[in-house]
Amino acid sequence: MAKAPNDELNGLQKAAVLLIALGPEKSALIFKHLKEEEIEELTLEIANTRSITPQIKEDVLSEFYQVCLAQQYIAEGGISYAKELLEKSFGEDKARDVIGKLTASLQVKPFEFIRKTDASQLLNFIQDEHPQTIALILSYLSPSQAAMIVSALHPDRQADVARRIAVMDRTSPEVIKEVEKVLESKLSSLVNQDYTIIGGVDSVVEILNTVDRGTEKHIMETLEIEEPELADEIRRKMFVFEDILLLDDRAIQRVLRDVENSDLSISLKGANQEVQNAIFNNLSKRLASMIKEDMEFMGPVRMKDVEEAQQKIVNVIRKLEDSGEIVISRGGGDEIIV
Repeated sequence: MAKAPNDELNGLQKAAVLLIALGPEKSALIFKHLKEEEIEELTLEIANTRSITPQIKEDVLSEFYQVCLAQQYIAEGGISYAKELLEKSFGEDKARDVIGKLTASLQVKPFEFIRKTDASQLLNFIQDEHPQTIALILSYLSPSQAAMIVSALHPDRQADVARRIAVMDRTSPEVIKEVEKVLESKLSSLVNQDYTIIGGVDSVVEILNTVDRGTEKHIMETLEIEEPELADEIRRKMFVFEDILLLDDRAIQRVLRDVENSDLSISLKGANQEVQNAIFNNLSKRLASMIKEDMEFMGPVRMKDVEEAQQKIVNVIRKLEDSGEIVISRGGGDEIIV
């Protein structure tokens, strides 16, 4: 069988041809998802690409389409399912070739089939599993989907599952395979044997920021007793200074009443323009002018001092929310005020 023109190109050269064919606007969107060194390599390769024949361009675009299609099929039903559909579309040889290229680098995300399952059905499916198994599965779900399940778990299990997600670091492919097998997954197991980083504090923070306030409070109170250091770390990440944009004007005005002007001036030195505008719009013109003057005349400020001032304001926000004086909009139905 004669080689296609694009068979003579390596992966970097094909990527450069693809970006050239897609044009600058679409290529710029792709660059946003690449590492700095990858961008440098691609930019250099694009600059060194002198000419592309219509045949090479067509072949590279066709291969890209086939790989994208294969990834979609794998996500829907696993590698065997993808191979079957690709064979029907492109023939056995082409399907084998595309799947072969993917298996060298593709890591299929576990539990993809569960991500498309209704949360209430999934709850019935996993609620009697061991808390560690539930934590593993929830780590792969979207925060909103995981939040619904955590909220519906028995209160005695909520904090335990949240703690297990937070302290989870790496899970071996063998364990994930076994859990997928128990759940009768159609997905293929991980293609390579690298350990998969899942869970962690950031994962449980996303979930807790999505659950209803009652569930969050119960979990945090339990963790504060059983794992105080972990509870402190989670609490620090649950609401950051920039999240003040989640508050309405009335709530921001209430917060500012309990904030020292000196802390406000320092905190705003490290804030983006959107956050600054949200705060200045809720100050009187005289006070806003005074804060701006303070910021201008204080000169450079250590980042440590900025972070400490911002944390003071975050602490005020959390205290006011705990007392019910303000509401932080988490995007869930329980936050609707009537």
